[in-house]
Amino acid sequence: MTLKKDTLLKAVAELTAHYEEEELFLPKSGRLLPDRSEVIGVTRELKRVIFPGYFSDDSSESVFPEYSTGYKLNHLYDRLYKQIRIALMYQGTEQAEKRAEDICARFFSKLPLIQKKLLKDVQAGFDGDPAADSREEIIFSYPGFYAIYVYRLAHELYLEKVPFIPRVMTEYAHGRTGIDINPGAEIGEYFFIDHGTGVVIGETTKIGKNVKLYQGVTLGALSTRLGQQLSNVKRHPTIEDNVTIYANSTVLGGNTVIGENTTIGGNTFITASVPANSRISAKSPELVIKRPKEIQAQSVWEWEN
Repeated sequence: MTLKKDTLLKAVAELTAHYEEEELFLPKSGRLLPDRSEVIGVTRELKRVIFPGYFSDDSSESVFPEYSTGYKLNHLYDRLYKQIRIALMYQGTEQAEKRAEDICARFFSKLPLIQKKLLKDVQAGFDGDPAADSREEIIFSYPGFYAIYVYRLAHELYLEKVPFIPRVMTEYAHGRTGIDINPGAEIGEYFFIDHGTGVVIGETTKIGKNVKLYQGVTLGALSTRLGQQLSNVKRHPTIEDNVTIYANSTVLGGNTVIGENTTIGGNTFITASVPANSRISAKSPELVIKRPKEIQAQSVWEWEN
């Protein structure tokens, strides 16, 4: 036990010394950070309000929709207000309570508009995927739609300059779906992400209407070597209306514009603007196919040189 005691005492002394040397290890004195689990809980519960009946067996959602929705929204309003207030107070925002109340009121007043946008995203998913049996299937099970749902909520809080919370929301969706949409991106109506795994959409990306992305697409920055000096600078591309970008393609740069009605084939790497009505594809690499030689004595294959 002496070894254990000596080891722990030494570790405690060194760790607490680090706490004193670097303030980042502990929240600012007298201030709290938002509760990540609460933010995620509100995000999840709001989906039951926007699409009632899909994610619970509460019969009141169909029998007494006004009562059920009012009860849930009242509860969620209080929970989100508390987390916004905590986030603003941590940042030292003046009149944090009043500002949190105003932000929360504006956010909840926009839920009907967000709901209509999401309906168009559902329709985009159904129209764009022949494997979809119904729109209900997209709402209930598609990871691309879930990532879009979370983004549309988080984006409204991002526009209000709420610290921490928008990014907590989208990183939760990122961890759950493999789709990384920064809450600052601007995304138009009728948006669809097919399959989705590995999609990255950077903070200053602008996406128009009726855009479809496949798995592995990156809409990123050309260079981030300057770090914080690039904050608030447009670093990510603009994708205009009616564009389709196929799997594993990369489009980089704040000055890069993909013109409307353009289709970008898979495995392309683009760092310059593309005019409207274009078809972009990468030249297929030459395939070398070697015939294997079967060794009958053993059930193995030996490749010819």
